[in-house]
Amino acid sequence: MKEIVLCKYGEIALKGLNKSAFESMMTKSIKYRLKSLGDINIYRSQSTLYAEPLDEDIDVDEIVERLSKVFGIVKLCRACVLEKDMQQILSQGPEYLADELEAAKTFKVEAKRSDKRFALKSPEICTEMGGAILDKFPHLKVDVHDPDVTVMVEIREEKAFVHAGQIDGAGGLPVGSSGRAMLLLSGGIDSPVAGYMIARRGAKISAIHFEAPPYTSDRARMKVEKLAKIISGYCGEIEFYCVPFTKIQELLRDNCPEEFFTILMRRLMMEIAQRICEREGIQALVTGESLGQVASQTMYAMVCTDAACRMPVFRPCVGLDKSEIVQIARRIDTFDTSILPYEDCCTVFTPKHPKTKPKLSEVERAQNSFDWEPYISEAVGNTSVQYIRNF
Repeated sequence: MKEIVLCKYGEIALKGLNKSAFESMMTKSIKYRLKSLGDINIYRSQSTLYAEPLDEDIDVDEIVERLSKVFGIVKLCRACVLEKDMQQILSQGPEYLADELEAAKTFKVEAKRSDKRFALKSPEICTEMGGAILDKFPHLKVDVHDPDVTVMVEIREEKAFVHAGQIDGAGGLPVGSSGRAMLLLSGGIDSPVAGYMIARRGAKISAIHFEAPPYTSDRARMKVEKLAKIISGYCGEIEFYCVPFTKIQELLRDNCPEEFFTILMRRLMMEIAQRICEREGIQALVTGESLGQVASQTMYAMVCTDAACRMPVFRPCVGLDKSEIVQIARRIDTFDTSILPYEDCCTVFTPKHPKTKPKLSEVERAQNSFDWEPYISEAVGNTSVQYIRNF
């Protein structure tokens, strides 16, 4: 029996004259994500996107798994494809749903008749299908309020589809529909969540990581690469930039007041990230900062950081507490990797008593007391890049 995956989208349907542009972006993203699985026909109609396997050996479960992480899709369902013939629907529909119906105690039928030329109306379709299911599965009872299984019959323009239950999609907007952003990706819990959240609003994410060997290990870098790979399942392929930061951190340690070390480090990171963004045509920076979580994330510290920036800095986690961020990290499967005990460069030379209320004039005076330009240029020039994806 032929199967297909139906993808329903939400916000995109409200985009008016721009709707087709958003649909095209999402279709392109889906084709790219599913390309390695085999020959799959992707097409759209009536605010629904269809993923139709053209080879019998294609793993439909894997199609569903990958599509559930595509931003823009709100709901998915596996369905059997039938002719718009009521006898075929009544005979093959219950057979397709046999596993779900055998395991259930109660059910109900819903129908959606998009093709108004179809002979039966929705209530009549429900009655006929309900009777066929009870004939085949006499242990079942009808429960229209809280059924174990809801059988859906959709009569669309070309074909009829029968399915039971929907899977939640990732929601949001298609990746790339809102521009490009550079995620400052550490090995912690917060920054992967921030990348996920901003990508969910349509941003195409690149990532930049600062490493400081020998103070940080190869395992620390591998940990961050793994985090990038996990979120690429949602964000699409990620350009991953790795900046050699050891010399700058040692110079900070030797030439700047200890209490300003962290805020100056972040300002220099922002400068390096911005130069790469300007070179690559990326419009914004993204960080995992949460207001007040640590000394470098007070409002005073953020003001000092932003003063060094020439482009917007998005902080999707800024109003979340740690438990809320952890909840999202668990849902997107980054948490277990984030808590691996391999520290990143943000923990190198941590001051004993960092300033929680730094004054911008004092921070700028401390930064301007040393010529950072040659070392910033060197770090940008020695930055490596690789392409990471999880599909």
